[in-house]
Amino acid sequence: MISFLVSCKPKKSSVSVSAESDIDQRVAALVEAMTLEEKVGQMTQVTIDVLTKGDNPFSSWEPVELDPETMKKAFEHYQIGSVLNTANNKARPTSEWNEMIGSIQDYALANSRLKIPVLYGLDMIHGASYVAGATLFPQQIGMAATWNPGLLIKAGEITAYETRAAGVAWTFSPVLDLGVDPRWPRQWETFGEDPYLASTMGQHLIKGLHGEKNDPSDPHHIAACLKHYLGYSQTLSGKDRSPAWLPETQLREYHLPAFKAGLDAGALTVMINSGEINGLPVHANKALITDLLKTELGFKGFALSDWSDIEYLHTRHKIAASHKEAVKIAINAGIDMSMVPYNFDFADYLIQLVKEGEVSIERINDAVSRILRVKMQLGLFEKPKTFRKDYPEFASAAFADAARKTAEESITLLKNSNQTLPLAKSLRILVGGPAANSMRPLNGGWSYSWQGNLVDEFAGDFDTFYEAIKAKAANPENVSLYEGVRYDQKADFKAELLDDLNLFATKAQAADVIVLCLGENSYTEKPGDLEDLYLSENQQLLVETAYKSGKAVIMVLAGGRPRIISKVEPMAKAIIQTYLPGNYGGLALASILFGDVNPSGKLPYTYPRYPNSLEPYYLKHAEQLEIAGSPTGAQYNPQFHFGFGLSYSTFEYLSLKTDKTNYKASETIKITVEIRNNSSFDGKETVQIYSADHYASLTPSVKRLRAFHKILLKAEEKQQVTFEIPVRDLAFTGLNNKKIVEKGDFSLIAGKFNTIIHVENDLEFQ
Repeated sequence: MISFLVSCKPKKSSVSVSAESDIDQRVAALVEAMTLEEKVGQMTQVTIDVLTKGDNPFSSWEPVELDPETMKKAFEHYQIGSVLNTANNKARPTSEWNEMIGSIQDYALANSRLKIPVLYGLDMIHGASYVAGATLFPQQIGMAATWNPGLLIKAGEITAYETRAAGVAWTFSPVLDLGVDPRWPRQWETFGEDPYLASTMGQHLIKGLHGEKNDPSDPHHIAACLKHYLGYSQTLSGKDRSPAWLPETQLREYHLPAFKAGLDAGALTVMINSGEINGLPVHANKALITDLLKTELGFKGFALSDWSDIEYLHTRHKIAASHKEAVKIAINAGIDMSMVPYNFDFADYLIQLVKEGEVSIERINDAVSRILRVKMQLGLFEKPKTFRKDYPEFASAAFADAARKTAEESITLLKNSNQTLPLAKSLRILVGGPAANSMRPLNGGWSYSWQGNLVDEFAGDFDTFYEAIKAKAANPENVSLYEGVRYDQKADFKAELLDDLNLFATKAQAADVIVLCLGENSYTEKPGDLEDLYLSENQQLLVETAYKSGKAVIMVLAGGRPRIISKVEPMAKAIIQTYLPGNYGGLALASILFGDVNPSGKLPYTYPRYPNSLEPYYLKHAEQLEIAGSPTGAQYNPQFHFGFGLSYSTFEYLSLKTDKTNYKASETIKITVEIRNNSSFDGKETVQIYSADHYASLTPSVKRLRAFHKILLKAEEKQQVTFEIPVRDLAFTGLNNKKIVEKGDFSLIAGKFNTIIHVENDLEFQ
């Protein structure tokens, strides 16, 4: 028997005090020497299309070429400090990035009185996703489904390496919003619904981006940007950028922990929530940005607005009577850099506001100091440019292997009736569905373009689900394709199914099994808002047609959120959730279907059964009352529970023990779980530890995740895993908005076991 010890204590980043002191002195001297115009320029960020030749600031001519007139305006007159995005919303090869960013840096430095470099930022979301040829990993929701933080360190390292190869030192990642609402179109950009899982995964991805020594000045690493602070994901309607109504206790209990973990990991920048909370846009919320983020949490980096969000205080939220007033409100609330992005009006207005006394020079100095400190921490003053030639491992086989392994561990087996899977490679397989033969549903948004609509153009060398299944089959001729339903830009349509149902029936009769690849086409943000969470009617009809053939149906779900399948779930012998697995998702799926890889993914969210039942797993007791006459008898009855995932192995939990029964609030609980693999398959299992507070002064959740550890168990092997969980981790946010552990009984849960401990005293955190 093998034993493991898992510590659940938070890890703080380590930064040299002397290095910080030196940077602070350099920053202070530079700020002292700057004019007001130079300071405001550093706070201004524009999109690259503003700086290129084109008919307007919203797009560029191809091939992309910097425009001398706008370059002069930007860097000689306005002295802007930051640029973002990719021209025409399209990925570029490293050669283009090197030339473009190199030219921007050269021009800016040549025309900067104080030689201040430009900070360039890109949405490198699941790999260097705006760089042609880069290694793309599963999206964050798939990363979370691995429940393997070590994989995220490697993903972060590779993302940083390939981003630096393009000449970029800053990514707008990770997303630390909670994926708590499946209606929300950005759920797939998150690490799921649980604060502890999101905190752990976020910290490890940042560790990879920043490096082991937390030194993003290393030319193999980059700076992370936490987004979208705070409470962005839990809107009332479930739609993007719409109002949220969240009490402070809820913000602190659920939404804040992952951001705090990101700051503890050393994140240098934070992007602010585009929406509004309790009627106040977060870009105007001094209590959240200045008081909580900067003062209480001690954040020393800079706060960045999201796209046009300062101007939206005037045009969208209607709390500012003019664009100029919007600038005043946002800067005084604590925004340090404005993602403008299409003009220079922000700079003009801010200069006027300072001269009029509406914004203090102290606020400006603070913002500029934060921005300059990040530029120095990135080493941009010493090395403003990096080049592809210095990154020989770009798109290497080793990087591809890491992405493939991450995809394999993310894919989650949700149903496997009568051991339908794995499939014999000799079977005749009919592959259908709109996600069967396109790379778009594998990668999702922020892949080569904002909406992922260019994926097939850039990822043509990778295998779709169909191509990968065909390549792995014993006889490729035994694998056929009949999509039946296809995606277009807006939804999906019946491409073949209704034209000739007899043809589908004929193809089905010639097959031993039908693999239907279903779900969603790529999207993100507002274009991903939806009206109906059910899997589309066209795709449900496809499942029904396949089922009527009498052949075994395997549903493969590819998409950014759990589309409701309760009407067709009984028709499937097996169900696999792939999320958005990236370019190696086809190969990963085929390996799992045929048993070359044993699935080990676990759901990072609750998979709902009905559109009116969207509660997360940490719901309150009153939300799971019995209902008279209900088929299940329970109000809370999701399709699949948070943390659920099957394996080809059979794992048995043998025991759950604690080192004692009574604990002081200052002590640590030692928990030992024993588990055995009762099968002939080697497999990976994620041991999850939950706690349940029996009684509390605010209604407690039914249970909360407190620790997890993924282990490999050989066939018939038994292992013992020991966790150390500080009692203080059982705390909740009280009515006074402070964390408190209250004395009383708690259940600790793992597998089928539930043991009770007693906490002897209260502990309120200061």
